Amino acid sequence: MVDGSRLERNYKDNLSDFRQWSQIGHAADWMLLPQNMGVRLSIDETSLCDDLFTILSNKDGHGRKGTVIAMVRGTRCGDVSEQLMKIPVEQRLAVTEVTMDFSDSMYAIVRKCFPNATIVIDCFHIVRRCGEAVEELRLKAKRQAQKEQRKLQAEHRKKQAARVKPRKAYRKKHPKKYKGRIRGRKPARLNSRYTPETLSNGDTKVELLTRSRNLLSKSPDKWSDTQKERARLVFDNFPVIKEAFTVINSLRAIFRNKNIDRNEAKTALHSWYDKVSQCTIREVKSARDAIKAKEEEVLNYFINRSTNASAESLNSKLKGFRSQLHGVSDLPFFMYRISRIFG
Repeated sequence: MVDGSRLERNYKDNLSDFRQWSQIGHAADWMLLPQNMGVRLSIDETSLCDDLFTILSNKDGHGRKGTVIAMVRGTRCGDVSEQLMKIPVEQRLAVTEVTMDFSDSMYAIVRKCFPNATIVIDCFHIVRRCGEAVEELRLKAKRQAQKEQRKLQAEHRKKQAARVKPRKAYRKKHPKKYKGRIRGRKPARLNSRYTPETLSNGDTKVELLTRSRNLLSKSPDKWSDTQKERARLVFDNFPVIKEAFTVINSLRAIFRNKNIDRNEAKTALHSWYDKVSQCTIREVKSARDAIKAKEEEVLNYFINRSTNASAESLNSKLKGFRSQLHGVSDLPFFMYRISRIFG
């Protein structure tokens, strides 16, 4: 029967050691817990108080106590590196592996602070970067389908207007209530309902492209029967999307193969480059160039099959904790709570 706000105030001011916390003065900008350092780390970014924070975490913490190593406001290499360099040199040089996404700023931070670490770009982000090419093509086709639908709708309205015959107005001399009455049949409405053409599954082309977003981000073996039918219609009506999806799915198959090592993966990746070269789709070639620029870090995945899933899981837990509090009103106290739960 204790009021929640009162309990929070008592915990903050009396029951906890928040007022004596050594990092309370700079917690709004950065928090450092070097005792949680390990040899396998992850780096990611999350949003707190309408600003981005860079999070360095220990994989061996498994999202529990001892996971968070550092949280620094911003993503600039200089700002984040300034705080991470405060970690003892011996601990920084002992780091053997850091997983991350495609971020250039994160790459520069890791190279500067952990020079002996092997950088691994998460395979999920690699496939997602290529999936963005298919998504661009889907949105482009959807805009074109909407444009064609509006054109057909305008033509339908013109046909309706052409059917309306001019009517003669007359006025009777005596009853005033008939003044201005128009005789004859009511005209057909100019905005009469236009029914677009539907496909075999009952979707219009616009609806087909809208509802195919999720299935194009998954491999075909995970499709339901309804999604298989919708995918067949998408590929029949939009061969460009089919070509891009086939190329991207062949890259996904490389990362799903558990029986190849780094050298074999490099050969398979170069074969995939050749396949993309024969493709005429600009969006797919752009995704290939992004992978090619960081090929060594992409291939490092095949050494230990390390991913950035631990950082994404921690990020999700922090967002859930923030939503339970209905936002962050006192950032230093929020950072203190994180240090006690995940630090």
